[in-house]
Amino acid sequence: MDKKIESSKVAYEALVNEGGMSRRDALKVMGLTGGAAMMMGAPTSAEAGPSSDKQVKIVIVGGGAGGIMAAARLVKAAPKADIKVIAPNETHLYQPGQVFMAAGLYTADDVKKPNADLMPDGVTWIKDEVTVFDPDNNKVTTAKNGDIAYDYLVVATGIAYDYERIEGMSADLVGKNGISSVYLNDPVAGTVEGGVATAQWFKDMRKAAEAASPEKPIKVICTQPDTPIKCGGAPQKILYLSDDYLRGNGPVGGADVSKNAQFSFCKKGKTLFGLPEYNKTLVEEVTPMYGNITDQWNHVLRKIDAEKKVATFEYKYQTKGEYDPDLEEYDMIDHTEMVEMEYDFIHIVPPMKPVDAVANSKLGWQKGSAKGWLECDQYTLQHRRYPNVFGIGDILGIPKGKTGGSARHHGPILVENLIAVIEGKKPEAKFDGYTVCPLKTQYGEIMLAEFDFDGVAPSFPILDPSKPRWIWWAFDLYMLKPMYWYLMMRGLM
Repeated sequence: MDKKIESSKVAYEALVNEGGMSRRDALKVMGLTGGAAMMMGAPTSAEAGPSSDKQVKIVIVGGGAGGIMAAARLVKAAPKADIKVIAPNETHLYQPGQVFMAAGLYTADDVKKPNADLMPDGVTWIKDEVTVFDPDNNKVTTAKNGDIAYDYLVVATGIAYDYERIEGMSADLVGKNGISSVYLNDPVAGTVEGGVATAQWFKDMRKAAEAASPEKPIKVICTQPDTPIKCGGAPQKILYLSDDYLRGNGPVGGADVSKNAQFSFCKKGKTLFGLPEYNKTLVEEVTPMYGNITDQWNHVLRKIDAEKKVATFEYKYQTKGEYDPDLEEYDMIDHTEMVEMEYDFIHIVPPMKPVDAVANSKLGWQKGSAKGWLECDQYTLQHRRYPNVFGIGDILGIPKGKTGGSARHHGPILVENLIAVIEGKKPEAKFDGYTVCPLKTQYGEIMLAEFDFDGVAPSFPILDPSKPRWIWWAFDLYMLKPMYWYLMMRGLM
């Protein structure tokens, strides 16, 4: 049987037998994923690509999306290898679902599964945490199981939230004093506090807006830090969906009370999106549609007083100095001010960082803006100084790529190149930088922002990628989650 047909047949059976989908719904999903999987780029078969029968030791550190996808593909590509996954989390979280939790469309149970259900057969799962990476001696040190040696290492540790970098802020403030943060979760404990708290935040905000007036509106702030973050569009997703919720477009409906609220979106820079094609839609169509959003450019949250409900932002700007007749331009003078803003409700996206074990090891970039993130070649995903080390997912210190869609594209590249190295060959497969941001601009519409190292990269060029559409919303809400559980996590696409 043709391997692509075989892979499609396995994927269909997984949706029906394991996913509990009707055969009709499974066919719909397979139809949407045929040729190109919407929102995740072109599908890739786990059966395709090179393989190795060598008996080598491969250690994968991390049991999130990247680690599981890498393991699922490697057990097929290296059937005689001794593959170990080191990960402490008993629960696997479908993290994109936390925004739908906030919007009142998913529950906590919708985004959780036992990690045991996803761990592929043929791997050894060590339920532990790596505390030290020692690439010079090809070993890692764990909290409970001591040293574990490897021939080849895959780093899939993900990203760490750094709430404490904001003075006065800590994770336990989420859900209190008008503070929320949809990101907050704990896979080890199996909790999604951020999704739960932000869903309540939506409700509390609406109740407050119903009691307010246009003359005395409630003050809402949404923030975005000046660090790399997981899913760069999430800050705006919460901004737009919470505002739309006040317009009565959420699951509970109700009157339009958005005129009783004033939103401020605070972030570094002076654009809503890095690519002009997508930024134009957000600036000219989405923000004006709401009418009550003010973009506070170059405002980065540095301090919060939860009791007084005051947020302090570092505001950087420039003014003109003296005119230089030789250069025929003005000298620009840099200014920094600390600006206090009162709020009734604030959604905080925490600063993010590489996990300490990577940042403190020789595997991280040793200097520059990427310091601490895994030092890999942006195309091959191979470590630049340790050729038997590869990376996948958010930990990578490369341009772009901190989304689940990116990790899915990392998977086949990583495996093909790792197998090449095992076989003594040069790694030649290249990651193109594919990143996808299903930016929820309102209830029922998503702007599917797909891009790579070269710019806009739509999976369906026939559709204007900068236009928000209902079809992307329907796909994201109803179909992407079963595809994630039963296809992506099993290396079937």
